[in-house]
Amino acid sequence: MNMADAKRVLETALICSQQPLPLRDMRSLFSESLGADTIKNLLDELGNDWSGKGIELVNIASGWRFQSRPDMRQYLDRLHPEKPPRYTRATLETLAIIAYRQPVTRGDMEDIRGVTISSLLIKQLEDRGWVEIIGHREAAGRPALYATTRQFLDDLGLKSLDQLPLLESVAKQDGVFGALVESVRETAPMPAVEEPVMGNEDLQLDMPLEAVDSEAPPPLNGFSE
Repeated sequence: MNMADAKRVLETALICSQQPLPLRDMRSLFSESLGADTIKNLLDELGNDWSGKGIELVNIASGWRFQSRPDMRQYLDRLHPEKPPRYTRATLETLAIIAYRQPVTRGDMEDIRGVTISSLLIKQLEDRGWVEIIGHREAAGRPALYATTRQFLDDLGLKSLDQLPLLESVAKQDGVFGALVESVRETAPMPAVEEPVMGNEDLQLDMPLEAVDSEAPPPLNGFSE
């Protein structure tokens, strides 16, 4: 198979796949006859082929995928007009703390936020696939250690945590919240959880719908159907 045909195979597989494709899966398309470096070169060529179009080829945590460019969002929204989801500040702050300070225990999160964090809020993040338990701290009661998942990176369109917005001080609550809000604007809707704590935890934020999962409209994975 020549390289032009190989690139056409890769393009077809990426367009038809509903999930990002890692290099190992792309190598299986050619019965391992093409090396990883060759496939990466072909992917670079594909990316250039699609430059200037409404669709781009991106490399995220789980692999490679085609997705719509951000400037197409306003037009694609017209196909699926929906009310923007509402996120509690408590949810975003907790998610930000986990993202920037991981691995952390629930006690760590409460120390940083200065308020009690409900189990329902953490379960919500787990159910969304953004947070998981990766172990337990060797301390009294062996508290669970929480970290973000690969799905979290995929939904934000990131390849690694290094691409999260930089913070001058991750211990500063307002900074944690403000930086992550800009990232969460690109994620799928998540229902708000009311957290019965003191302070401004009842604050609700209107966020535009930036869907990424298979049940949502297709701006980020435009060829998923």
